[in-house]
This record gives sequence, C-alpha cells and structure tokens, in this order.
Amino acid sequence: MQAKIILLPGDGIGPEVVAAAVRVLQAVEKKFGHSFHFEKQLIGGCSIDASGVALTDSALKACQSADAVLLGAVGGPKWDDPLAKERPEKGLLALRKGLGVFANLRPVKVYPSLVGASPLRPEKLAGVDMVVVRELTGGLYFGKPKCREQIDGRTHAVDTMEYMDDEIRRIVDMAFQLARGRRKKVTSVDKANVLETSRLWRQVTADVAAGYPDVKLENMLVDTAAMRLVSNPAEFDVLVTENMFGDILTDEAAVLSGSMGLLPSASLGSDGPGLYEPIHGSAPDIAGKGIANPIGTILSSAFLLRYSLKLEKEASAIEMAVEKTIASGRLTADLGGTANTTEVTDSILDVL
Repeated sequence: MQAKIILLPGDGIGPEVVAAAVRVLQAVEKKFGHSFHFEKQLIGGCSIDASGVALTDSALKACQSADAVLLGAVGGPKWDDPLAKERPEKGLLALRKGLGVFANLRPVKVYPSLVGASPLRPEKLAGVDMVVVRELTGGLYFGKPKCREQIDGRTHAVDTMEYMDDEIRRIVDMAFQLARGRRKKVTSVDKANVLETSRLWRQVTADVAAGYPDVKLENMLVDTAAMRLVSNPAEFDVLVTENMFGDILTDEAAVLSGSMGLLPSASLGSDGPGLYEPIHGSAPDIAGKGIANPIGTILSSAFLLRYSLKLEKEASAIEMAVEKTIASGRLTADLGGTANTTEVTDSILDVL
C-alpha cells in the first residue's frame, strides 16, 4: 500500500513522540511491504511563531489531501496568554473542523503489569476496558454567539452550547456500532436534568437505540459518570457524550491506566483523513530531555493503520509489541521506569 501521512509534531514533547511513532511506522513499512510518504506541517505555538496563526490554510489543505494525519501536541507557557487573539488550541479546533472529524475515540485499558501505577486500588481496576466516544465539532467549543463585552462597568462573557439532532445522531450511532463489536453496552452521558441540549441528546439517543435491540442503553448524568469512573470503572463498555463533557471525562478516565502518556486517540469523520494523536499535552517541563513516554503516540499510529489505512494486521502487530514492552518493564519515568524515549521505542521495534 502507498499512503501519504501528514505529520504535525507541534509543540513541547510533540516532535519527540511523533519522531518515535514515525520510526515504528517505517519499521511496519519495511516489514509488511508498504510505502508511506511523510510530510511535516506546523500547528500550534510553533505555527504562531512562524506565521502568526495556529494553523495556516496551506497546512490545512495538506492535511485534507492526505490519507491520515498524525499529531503530537500543541501549547505551552510561551503562548498561554488568555487574552491573546491567537492561541495554539485554535489550530487544533480549526483542524478538527477542517477535516470534518466529529468522533473522538479514546480507549482506556489497564495493563496488568501497570496496576500499581494507577491511583486506584487494584481490585477497582479488574476488567477495566472501555472506549469513550466524544463528539468533537459541536457544543460549547463551537456554539454561537461567543462574546466578551463590558456592561455597566462589568465584564460579561457568553459561550453557547449548541447541537443539531443530526450531529447527535451520527456520534451516537457510531457508539452503538462500536458496542456491537465489544460487550454490547452503551452509556450515554448528559445533563438532561438541567440542559435543553442534553434533553435533545437523550431523545435522539433513544431513537438511535431502537435500531440496536441487541445493545443495552444506559443514560447517566455527567456528575454521576464522573463519580462512577473512579468508584466502579469496569462497568463501562462504550461511553458516548458531548464535546465538553467528553473532554473532561476522558482525562479523568486516562488516569486509571497509570499515565496519560500511554493512551492513544483517533478522531474520525464520515470520510476523508482521520486525525490521530496521544491524549497527553505538550508537557513543556520535560520537552527536549528525551524522557517523554512515546507509547500513546505509537499506539495512535496503530489506530492510523487500522482506521484510515485498513491495515488491521499491522496495527495489531504494533499493539502486541507495545504490550510486550510494557510487560518487560522497559518503561519511562511516568510509569516508574528509568528508560528514555529512545530506549522504549527501541524495545518496541525489537519486538516488532
């Protein structure tokens, strides 16, 4: 297979972990006889420094013309002025919108050898294996109007949570499709006791569920879901929710595994290239030290192979190599190990 993959290393540790993932993809390329063309573009703070905007039109067009996009991370203290007109995160939102990726898939799995790295007791972690499906292009982050103004000497700010029924339907339908291949349970998270958008969300979810009689639907308020993620996380199979709730709950769920550095994500749309990235941030405090955990980005590259390039055997080979590396104890400091980024990547390549 031939494929064009756009690399968006971004800021902080982004370039380091993307470089590690590229090494693994190149090994897959050689082992399985594929041809991957890699092209780098700027996003985030480094793009602001170079061009004044967090994502240029030319970078977005390059991504749109690719088979898949691999992203590192964006942001850092240098660009962390809340009053700035151009922030690194703006590039990420524009990228998601420009690619039409409306579903963010974040798996949460606890590796047996890493149970001790989680803040939860081992008995709480038995059987934890879930996928959080987050709606990505609607809600508070994209709702209009947005405003900040002075009224009677006071500063007034407004954000609007907005959803159309078809936006809800397509994300919930994806969640039910995923559940059919797993344990056949969907937990839909909302705030229907307060928000009108959540009441619409619950209504549409019920309509979608009627078409999946073999899948169990559970509705849960977001505050209850936040509590249950730490009190009984193994009860979840596929959890689907709107943009902001998903942003918060996925970070909470990530802690179960022991480190945010472990977890990948895939952002998918109806067609066009998928966007793949680790769930961690740019970690500027360790940038340039060579100690960042590359596993989340390497597993994101496995998702890239599976969802965008339809290379299941190759994706599974990467995941197996990661699992064996973790079991061997070759770990970075966030997981209690002493290995650096290169050593962990080398170990994965040796298994692969």
